[in-house]
Amino acid sequence: MRQLTEEETKVVFEKLANYIGRNIVYLIDNKENPHVFRLQKDRVYYVSEKIANLAISVQRSNLMSLGTCFGKFTKSGKFRLHITALDHLAQHARYKIWIKPNGEMPFLYGNHVLKAHVGKMSDDIPEHAGCVVYSMNDNPLGFGISSKSTVETKNLDPTGIVAFRQADIGEYLRDEDTLFT
Repeated sequence: MRQLTEEETKVVFEKLANYIGRNIVYLIDNKENPHVFRLQKDRVYYVSEKIANLAISVQRSNLMSLGTCFGKFTKSGKFRLHITALDHLAQHARYKIWIKPNGEMPFLYGNHVLKAHVGKMSDDIPEHAGCVVYSMNDNPLGFGISSKSTVETKNLDPTGIVAFRQADIGEYLRDEDTLFT
């Protein structure tokens, strides 16, 4: 487990900023319980600084994971957020979409968010911004990228896509064999 390089840190923070914006400061500058980002193989983990310092004594080959897996780097060098980062994204999300109960199952099966399924959404969502998808009970279900701005969404037909799904909690079942390997 090692620290992220300057370039890796930039790529990770750009991806996180798409979803939580300036709230990224809350992930890093926590004086009471400081956390750090660490890389193990191609996966990025968000872990308490105290635990990360203790993990130095464990050989890399014997360490499987540590902390919360935020995502992984692809072979092309891009960063892909995992569903395991949802709790942290939901706490600090800038843009939110709540879906009706009849739209929860289609979303959890891996489909995009349709206008017919939207219960409410943040007023100022721009086009292609990261947003967190919630149930009407305020339970985070996943995250995605908005396809249109909030203003343009009002003119969509009911089958129009409001947000492109990036990850949902159904992945814990669908991808259980490959999610942590």
